[in-house]
Amino acid sequence: MQTISLLLLLICATCRIASSIKDGLLPNGNFEYGPKPSEMKGTKVVSPKAIPNWEISGVVEYIKSGQKQGDMLLIVPEGAFAVRLGNDALIKQTMKVIKGMFYSLTFSAARTCAQEERLNVSVSPNYEKNDYGLFPIQTMYSSNGWDSYAWAFQADEPLIEISIHNPGVEEDAACGPLIDSVALKTLYPPKRTPANLLKNGNFEEGPYIFPNTSWGVLIPPHIEDDHSPLPGWIIESLKAVKYIDSEHFSVPEGKRAIELVAGKESALAQVVKTTIGRSYVLSFTVGDANNACEGSMVVEAFAGKNTVKASYQSKGKGGFKRAILAFKAESSRTRIMFYSTFYTMKSDNSGSLCGPVLDDVKLLSVRKLHHV
Repeated sequence: MQTISLLLLLICATCRIASSIKDGLLPNGNFEYGPKPSEMKGTKVVSPKAIPNWEISGVVEYIKSGQKQGDMLLIVPEGAFAVRLGNDALIKQTMKVIKGMFYSLTFSAARTCAQEERLNVSVSPNYEKNDYGLFPIQTMYSSNGWDSYAWAFQADEPLIEISIHNPGVEEDAACGPLIDSVALKTLYPPKRTPANLLKNGNFEEGPYIFPNTSWGVLIPPHIEDDHSPLPGWIIESLKAVKYIDSEHFSVPEGKRAIELVAGKESALAQVVKTTIGRSYVLSFTVGDANNACEGSMVVEAFAGKNTVKASYQSKGKGGFKRAILAFKAESSRTRIMFYSTFYTMKSDNSGSLCGPVLDDVKLLSVRKLHHV
Protein backbone atom coordinates (compact mmCIF):
# COMPACT_ATOMS: atom_id res chain seq x y z
CA MET A 1 0.00 0.00 0.00
CA GLN A 2 2.84 2.37 0.89
CA THR A 3 4.46 1.69 -2.51
CA ILE A 4 1.18 2.42 -4.34
CA SER A 5 0.66 5.64 -2.33
CA LEU A 6 4.19 6.78 -3.12
CA LEU A 7 3.67 6.02 -6.83
CA LEU A 8 0.40 7.98 -6.87
CA LEU A 9 2.15 10.87 -5.12
CA LEU A 10 4.89 10.90 -7.78
CA ILE A 11 2.32 10.80 -10.61
CA CYS A 12 0.40 13.70 -9.05
CA ALA A 13 3.62 15.68 -8.63
CA THR A 14 4.40 15.18 -12.34
CA CYS A 15 0.85 16.29 -13.22
CA ARG A 16 1.32 19.48 -11.22
CA ILE A 17 4.58 20.27 -13.01
CA ALA A 18 3.02 19.70 -16.44
CA SER A 19 -0.12 21.70 -15.65
CA SER A 20 1.96 24.60 -14.38
CA ILE A 21 2.99 25.30 -18.01
CA LYS A 22 0.20 27.66 -19.03
CA ASP A 23 -0.16 29.88 -22.06
CA GLY A 24 0.45 33.49 -21.12
CA LEU A 25 2.93 35.82 -19.46
CA LEU A 26 6.15 34.46 -18.01
CA PRO A 27 6.52 35.06 -14.26
CA ASN A 28 6.85 38.86 -14.00
CA GLY A 29 6.72 38.84 -17.80
CA ASN A 30 5.31 42.40 -17.80
CA PHE A 31 8.04 43.71 -15.44
CA GLU A 32 5.51 45.17 -13.00
CA TYR A 33 7.65 43.92 -10.11
CA GLY A 34 10.85 45.96 -10.16
CA PRO A 35 14.15 46.48 -8.39
CA LYS A 36 14.56 47.96 -4.92
CA PRO A 37 15.78 51.60 -4.90
CA SER A 38 19.14 50.35 -3.54
CA GLU A 39 19.56 48.19 -6.68
CA MET A 40 19.24 51.11 -9.07
CA LYS A 41 21.35 54.08 -10.07
CA GLY A 42 18.89 56.52 -11.59
CA THR A 43 16.98 54.33 -14.07
CA LYS A 44 19.86 51.86 -14.51
CA VAL A 45 19.54 48.47 -12.79
CA VAL A 46 22.86 47.68 -11.10
CA SER A 47 22.22 44.22 -9.61
CA PRO A 48 22.05 41.12 -11.89
CA LYS A 49 18.98 39.68 -10.09
CA ALA A 50 17.27 42.92 -9.08
CA ILE A 51 14.23 42.40 -11.35
CA PRO A 52 12.22 39.50 -9.83
CA ASN A 53 12.26 36.28 -11.92
CA TRP A 54 14.81 37.77 -14.35
CA GLU A 55 18.59 37.82 -14.58
CA ILE A 56 20.23 40.73 -16.41
CA SER A 57 23.59 41.84 -17.78
CA GLY A 58 24.81 44.91 -19.68
CA VAL A 59 23.05 48.28 -19.55
CA VAL A 60 19.44 47.57 -18.49
CA GLU A 61 17.10 50.38 -17.43
CA TYR A 62 13.82 50.09 -15.52
CA ILE A 63 11.39 52.46 -17.20
CA LYS A 64 8.14 53.90 -15.85
CA SER A 65 5.38 54.78 -18.32
CA GLY A 66 5.38 58.48 -19.15
CA GLN A 67 9.07 58.88 -18.36
CA LYS A 68 10.80 61.46 -20.58
CA GLN A 69 14.02 61.13 -22.51
CA GLY A 70 14.82 64.55 -23.89
CA ASP A 71 11.77 65.49 -25.96
CA MET A 72 10.61 61.89 -26.23
CA LEU A 73 7.89 60.46 -23.98
CA LEU A 74 8.40 56.77 -23.23
CA ILE A 75 5.10 54.87 -23.41
CA VAL A 76 4.52 51.43 -21.88
CA PRO A 77 1.79 49.36 -23.61
CA GLU A 78 0.67 47.27 -20.64
CA GLY A 79 0.86 48.20 -16.97
CA ALA A 80 3.20 50.88 -15.69
CA PHE A 81 6.72 49.49 -16.25
CA ALA A 82 9.03 48.09 -18.93
CA VAL A 83 12.77 47.55 -19.37
CA ARG A 84 15.11 49.17 -21.84
CA LEU A 85 18.02 47.17 -23.24
CA GLY A 86 21.03 49.43 -23.79
CA ASN A 87 24.54 48.48 -24.91
CA ASP A 88 25.00 44.69 -24.99
CA ALA A 89 22.08 44.28 -22.58
CA LEU A 90 20.53 40.90 -21.92
CA ILE A 91 17.56 39.68 -19.89
CA LYS A 92 16.96 35.97 -19.31
CA GLN A 93 14.65 33.64 -17.42
CA THR A 94 14.72 29.90 -16.73
CA MET A 95 11.50 27.99 -17.47
CA LYS A 96 10.15 24.47 -16.95
CA VAL A 97 8.74 23.07 -20.20
CA ILE A 98 7.95 19.68 -21.73
CA LYS A 99 10.88 18.20 -23.63
CA GLY A 100 10.15 17.77 -27.35
CA MET A 101 7.19 20.15 -27.40
CA PHE A 102 6.98 23.23 -29.64
CA TYR A 103 6.59 26.68 -28.12
CA SER A 104 6.08 30.21 -29.33
CA LEU A 105 7.51 33.21 -27.51
CA THR A 106 5.66 36.52 -27.91
CA PHE A 107 7.09 39.82 -26.70
CA SER A 108 6.35 43.51 -27.21
CA ALA A 109 9.10 45.94 -28.23
CA ALA A 110 9.50 49.59 -29.16
CA ARG A 111 12.50 51.42 -30.56
CA THR A 112 13.86 54.51 -28.79
CA CYS A 113 16.97 56.42 -29.82
CA ALA A 114 19.38 54.01 -31.52
CA GLN A 115 19.65 54.13 -35.31
CA GLU A 116 19.62 50.40 -36.06
CA GLU A 117 17.86 48.62 -33.26
CA ARG A 118 17.60 44.83 -33.30
CA LEU A 119 17.06 42.05 -30.82
CA ASN A 120 18.51 38.56 -30.57
CA VAL A 121 16.10 36.05 -29.00
CA SER A 122 17.44 32.63 -28.05
CA VAL A 123 16.73 29.48 -26.08
CA SER A 124 19.30 27.23 -24.44
CA PRO A 125 20.25 24.44 -24.13
CA ASN A 126 19.28 23.93 -27.79
CA TYR A 127 22.92 23.61 -28.78
CA GLU A 128 22.60 21.42 -31.87
CA LYS A 129 19.76 23.47 -33.33
CA ASN A 130 21.46 26.77 -32.48
CA ASP A 131 17.99 28.20 -31.79
CA TYR A 132 17.93 31.97 -32.03
CA GLY A 133 16.07 34.67 -33.93
CA LEU A 134 17.30 38.13 -34.96
CA PHE A 135 14.58 40.78 -35.02
CA PRO A 136 15.22 44.11 -36.78
CA ILE A 137 12.75 46.61 -35.31
CA GLN A 138 13.29 49.62 -37.58
CA THR A 139 9.92 49.13 -39.34
CA MET A 140 7.03 49.89 -37.03
CA TYR A 141 3.62 48.53 -38.00
CA SER A 142 1.48 49.99 -35.21
CA SER A 143 0.53 53.62 -34.73
CA ASN A 144 1.74 53.91 -31.12
CA GLY A 145 5.32 52.77 -31.77
CA TRP A 146 4.97 49.34 -30.10
CA ASP A 147 4.81 46.01 -31.90
CA SER A 148 4.53 42.44 -30.67
CA TYR A 149 6.77 39.76 -32.21
CA ALA A 150 6.59 35.95 -32.20
CA TRP A 151 9.36 33.38 -32.38
CA ALA A 152 9.12 29.58 -32.06
CA PHE A 153 11.35 26.72 -30.92
CA GLN A 154 11.31 23.08 -29.90
CA ALA A 155 12.39 22.35 -26.34
CA ASP A 156 15.43 20.06 -26.18
CA GLU A 157 15.35 19.80 -22.40
CA PRO A 158 12.72 20.13 -19.64
CA LEU A 159 14.54 23.17 -18.26
CA ILE A 160 15.32 25.99 -20.70
CA GLU A 161 16.72 29.49 -20.52
CA ILE A 162 14.97 32.17 -22.60
CA SER A 163 17.12 35.21 -23.45
CA ILE A 164 16.43 38.57 -25.12
CA HIS A 165 19.64 40.38 -26.06
CA ASN A 166 20.42 43.76 -27.62
CA PRO A 167 23.74 43.16 -29.42
CA GLY A 168 24.09 46.85 -30.38
CA VAL A 169 26.66 49.29 -29.04
CA GLU A 170 25.77 53.00 -29.20
CA GLU A 171 27.52 56.20 -28.20
CA ASP A 172 24.78 56.66 -25.63
CA ALA A 173 25.06 53.40 -23.65
CA ALA A 174 21.41 53.58 -22.56
CA CYS A 175 20.06 53.77 -26.13
CA GLY A 176 18.16 50.68 -27.19
CA PRO A 177 14.72 49.09 -27.48
CA LEU A 178 12.06 48.93 -24.78
CA ILE A 179 10.76 45.45 -23.89
CA ASP A 180 7.44 44.63 -22.25
CA SER A 181 5.04 41.69 -21.93
CA VAL A 182 6.95 38.45 -22.58
CA ALA A 183 4.72 35.37 -22.95
CA LEU A 184 4.98 31.68 -23.86
CA LYS A 185 2.45 29.47 -25.66
CA THR A 186 2.48 25.74 -26.44
CA LEU A 187 2.11 25.00 -30.15
CA TYR A 188 0.39 21.86 -31.39
CA PRO A 189 1.51 20.98 -34.95
CA PRO A 190 -1.70 20.65 -37.01
CA LYS A 191 -2.44 17.75 -39.37
CA ARG A 192 -4.07 17.60 -42.77
CA THR A 193 -7.70 16.45 -42.75
CA PRO A 194 -10.05 14.99 -45.40
CA ALA A 195 -11.66 18.44 -45.53
CA ASN A 196 -8.38 20.27 -46.23
CA LEU A 197 -5.04 19.16 -47.68
CA LEU A 198 -3.39 22.23 -46.12
CA LYS A 199 -2.28 22.29 -42.50
CA ASN A 200 -3.68 25.09 -40.32
CA GLY A 201 -5.55 26.61 -43.26
CA ASN A 202 -7.73 28.67 -40.93
CA PHE A 203 -4.70 29.97 -38.97
CA GLU A 204 -6.30 29.09 -35.63
CA GLU A 205 -3.04 27.57 -34.36
CA GLY A 206 -0.45 30.29 -33.77
CA PRO A 207 1.40 32.48 -31.27
CA TYR A 208 0.02 34.02 -28.10
CA ILE A 209 -1.75 37.35 -28.63
CA PHE A 210 -1.77 39.72 -25.66
CA PRO A 211 -5.44 40.33 -24.74
CA ASN A 212 -4.86 43.99 -23.82
CA THR A 213 -3.07 45.01 -27.04
CA SER A 214 -4.75 45.97 -30.29
CA TRP A 215 -1.96 45.58 -32.85
CA GLY A 216 -1.69 41.83 -33.39
CA VAL A 217 1.58 39.87 -33.51
CA LEU A 218 4.28 40.07 -36.19
CA ILE A 219 5.57 36.69 -37.40
CA PRO A 220 9.09 37.09 -38.79
CA PRO A 221 10.42 35.69 -42.09
CA HIS A 222 11.43 32.01 -42.09
CA ILE A 223 15.09 32.95 -42.50
CA GLU A 224 14.98 34.15 -38.89
CA ASP A 225 13.71 30.97 -37.23
CA ASP A 226 13.73 27.21 -37.75
CA HIS A 227 10.22 26.59 -36.47
CA SER A 228 7.36 28.78 -37.61
CA PRO A 229 5.21 30.36 -34.88
CA LEU A 230 2.41 29.77 -37.42
CA PRO A 231 2.46 25.94 -37.62
CA GLY A 232 2.27 24.52 -41.14
CA TRP A 233 3.22 27.80 -42.80
CA ILE A 234 6.47 29.44 -43.96
CA ILE A 235 6.88 33.21 -44.00
CA GLU A 236 8.66 33.16 -47.33
CA SER A 237 9.70 36.80 -47.65
CA LEU A 238 11.90 39.60 -46.37
CA LYS A 239 9.23 41.14 -44.14
CA ALA A 240 6.86 39.85 -41.49
CA VAL A 241 3.18 39.00 -41.70
CA LYS A 242 0.75 40.01 -38.96
CA TYR A 243 -1.26 37.53 -36.91
CA ILE A 244 -4.59 39.07 -35.86
CA ASP A 245 -7.50 38.08 -33.62
CA SER A 246 -11.26 38.58 -33.78
CA GLU A 247 -11.27 40.48 -30.46
CA HIS A 248 -9.48 43.46 -32.02
CA PHE A 249 -9.92 43.04 -35.79
CA SER A 250 -12.45 41.91 -38.36
CA VAL A 251 -11.66 38.23 -39.00
CA PRO A 252 -13.60 36.43 -41.79
CA GLU A 253 -13.74 32.99 -40.14
CA GLY A 254 -12.96 31.69 -36.65
CA LYS A 255 -10.84 33.69 -34.20
CA ARG A 256 -7.55 34.19 -36.08
CA ALA A 257 -6.35 35.36 -39.51
CA ILE A 258 -3.30 36.80 -41.29
CA GLU A 259 -2.85 40.40 -42.45
CA LEU A 260 -0.35 40.75 -45.32
CA VAL A 261 1.25 44.01 -44.23
CA ALA A 262 4.24 44.51 -46.53
CA GLY A 263 3.19 44.02 -50.16
CA LYS A 264 5.18 41.43 -52.13
CA GLU A 265 7.76 41.41 -49.32
CA SER A 266 5.22 39.75 -47.03
CA ALA A 267 4.58 36.26 -48.47
CA LEU A 268 3.03 33.18 -46.90
CA ALA A 269 3.67 29.66 -48.24
CA GLN A 270 3.08 25.95 -47.65
CA VAL A 271 4.29 22.93 -49.61
CA VAL A 272 1.70 20.17 -49.97
CA LYS A 273 1.74 16.64 -51.41
CA THR A 274 -0.24 16.36 -54.67
CA THR A 275 -0.82 13.71 -57.35
CA ILE A 276 0.54 14.57 -60.81
CA GLY A 277 -2.30 15.11 -63.28
CA ARG A 278 -5.03 15.35 -60.65
CA SER A 279 -7.25 18.46 -60.53
CA TYR A 280 -7.36 20.58 -57.38
CA VAL A 281 -9.14 23.69 -56.17
CA LEU A 282 -7.53 26.23 -53.88
CA SER A 283 -10.07 28.50 -52.19
CA PHE A 284 -9.45 31.35 -49.74
CA THR A 285 -11.02 34.46 -48.22
CA VAL A 286 -9.72 38.00 -48.75
CA GLY A 287 -10.92 40.97 -46.70
CA ASP A 288 -9.89 43.88 -44.51
CA ALA A 289 -9.28 43.99 -40.77
CA ASN A 290 -11.55 46.95 -39.89
CA ASN A 291 -8.42 48.95 -39.04
CA ALA A 292 -8.64 51.98 -41.38
CA CYS A 293 -6.81 50.12 -44.16
CA GLU A 294 -8.59 51.52 -47.23
CA GLY A 295 -8.27 51.29 -51.00
CA SER A 296 -7.75 48.75 -53.76
CA MET A 297 -6.15 45.56 -52.53
CA VAL A 298 -5.02 42.50 -54.47
CA VAL A 299 -3.92 39.15 -53.05
CA GLU A 300 -1.98 37.00 -55.51
CA ALA A 301 -2.32 33.27 -54.94
CA PHE A 302 0.01 30.67 -56.45
CA ALA A 303 -0.29 26.89 -56.78
CA GLY A 304 2.93 25.81 -58.48
CA LYS A 305 2.99 27.71 -61.80
CA ASN A 306 -0.72 28.56 -61.62
CA THR A 307 -1.85 31.91 -60.25
CA VAL A 308 -4.91 34.07 -59.63
CA LYS A 309 -5.27 37.69 -58.51
CA ALA A 310 -8.08 38.28 -56.01
CA SER A 311 -8.99 41.95 -55.88
CA TYR A 312 -10.80 43.54 -52.96
CA GLN A 313 -11.99 47.12 -52.59
CA SER A 314 -11.60 48.01 -48.93
CA LYS A 315 -13.45 50.73 -47.05
CA GLY A 316 -11.39 49.92 -43.97
CA LYS A 317 -14.46 48.86 -41.98
CA GLY A 318 -14.42 45.08 -42.31
CA GLY A 319 -15.77 42.77 -45.01
CA PHE A 320 -14.49 39.92 -47.15
CA LYS A 321 -14.97 37.90 -50.34
CA ARG A 322 -14.14 34.36 -51.47
CA ALA A 323 -11.69 33.52 -54.27
CA ILE A 324 -10.83 30.29 -56.12
CA LEU A 325 -7.88 28.93 -58.09
CA ALA A 326 -8.42 25.67 -60.01
CA PHE A 327 -5.33 23.83 -61.29
CA LYS A 328 -3.85 20.49 -62.33
CA ALA A 329 -0.89 19.27 -60.31
CA GLU A 330 2.34 19.07 -62.31
CA SER A 331 4.43 17.77 -59.43
CA SER A 332 4.18 15.46 -56.42
CA ARG A 333 4.80 18.51 -54.22
CA THR A 334 3.04 21.82 -54.94
CA ARG A 335 3.97 25.13 -53.37
CA ILE A 336 0.95 27.18 -52.29
CA MET A 337 1.83 30.85 -51.80
CA PHE A 338 0.10 34.18 -51.11
CA TYR A 339 1.22 37.79 -51.11
CA SER A 340 -0.26 41.26 -51.41
CA THR A 341 0.42 43.03 -54.72
CA PHE A 342 0.54 46.53 -53.24
CA TYR A 343 1.86 48.36 -50.20
CA THR A 344 -1.00 49.96 -48.26
CA MET A 345 -0.96 52.50 -45.42
CA LYS A 346 -3.67 53.23 -42.89
CA SER A 347 -5.89 56.24 -43.58
CA ASP A 348 -5.47 57.57 -40.00
CA ASN A 349 -2.29 59.54 -40.92
CA SER A 350 -0.18 57.30 -38.67
CA GLY A 351 1.99 56.09 -41.56
CA SER A 352 1.45 52.51 -40.38
CA LEU A 353 1.68 49.69 -42.91
CA CYS A 354 -1.39 47.50 -43.36
CA GLY A 355 -2.85 45.19 -45.98
CA PRO A 356 -5.44 42.61 -46.97
CA VAL A 357 -6.56 39.89 -44.59
CA LEU A 358 -6.17 36.23 -45.63
CA ASP A 359 -8.23 33.50 -43.99
CA ASP A 360 -9.95 30.11 -44.40
CA VAL A 361 -7.53 28.69 -46.98
CA LYS A 362 -8.58 25.28 -48.33
CA LEU A 363 -7.05 22.88 -50.85
CA LEU A 364 -9.15 19.99 -52.13
CA SER A 365 -9.00 17.49 -54.97
CA VAL A 366 -11.69 18.21 -57.55
CA ARG A 367 -13.90 15.30 -56.51
CA LYS A 368 -14.36 16.94 -53.10
CA LEU A 369 -15.55 20.32 -54.38
CA HIS A 370 -18.64 20.30 -52.19
CA HIS A 371 -16.39 21.18 -49.21
CA VAL A 372 -15.09 24.46 -50.78
